[in-house]
Amino acid sequence: MNTEEFLKFMDEVKVYDLTMRLSIHTPPWPSYMPLGIQYFKRLAGAHIGQGANGQIITTSNHVGTHMDGEIHFHASGRAIGQVPLNEWIGQGVVVDISDEVDDYDLYSPEMLMSKAEIKKGDILIINTGYHKYGWDKKGSDELRYFVKHPGPGPDFHKWALEMKLKWIGVDCGSADHPMNTMIRKWHPGLFIEAENKLKEKYNGKSWDEVFPQDEYYQVMHLKLFPKKLVHAECVDGEIDKLNNKRAWIGCFPLRGIELESAMCRMVAFMPPGN
Repeated sequence: MNTEEFLKFMDEVKVYDLTMRLSIHTPPWPSYMPLGIQYFKRLAGAHIGQGANGQIITTSNHVGTHMDGEIHFHASGRAIGQVPLNEWIGQGVVVDISDEVDDYDLYSPEMLMSKAEIKKGDILIINTGYHKYGWDKKGSDELRYFVKHPGPGPDFHKWALEMKLKWIGVDCGSADHPMNTMIRKWHPGLFIEAENKLKEKYNGKSWDEVFPQDEYYQVMHLKLFPKKLVHAECVDGEIDKLNNKRAWIGCFPLRGIELESAMCRMVAFMPPGN
């Protein structure tokens, strides 16, 4: 394919936006600073400025669709801006397990692989269905989005490393199960609810029997980031249009050389007719 043929082909490529809409109403991950927006000058000259609108934003890096960087949990890792662009783009698959999981449920490699082809080195986007509880949806439910969403089962992180996944994306508050994060302590009543559900499905085993906290606390962050396997959280947008399809996927975080994580625009490219 020569350059002209390539350009004509790209003119017809379908582009899907997998990004959550960003607003001052977009909730950050619990305990993080939300987005703030303020005009410091306006077209009519208010606030000392003249002739243009200008804004200042204040925010944490964990608002809306964002990529968790290695140094978010691994001090000697790479900052977001140190990661080459080719590590943020590549072949991948969006796997829809929304009909298999509900509050506090666990997902497994087998569950994902039964839905779509997942190849070594892929970018893996997991559609749990919990983006439907996002802040701008009719069924918005912040508690379910951040505190009750499904999460990976005990063997998932090991499988992710064996598959040499490029990065992982999830359509909910965290790539870790919420009850393997500080949320467990912040919502003790809901932890009991989650543990009771776990006991029903795992022959009466307690949460700490299935997930010993010395090994599983923030496992998707603490065990994978030192291996350069990071993840994006709060994937949204047109994710349902790509269910169980392979695509060329790109995540474009800010190229901040000090950033531990970064808000990003995420897109998927598909050939015409798909």
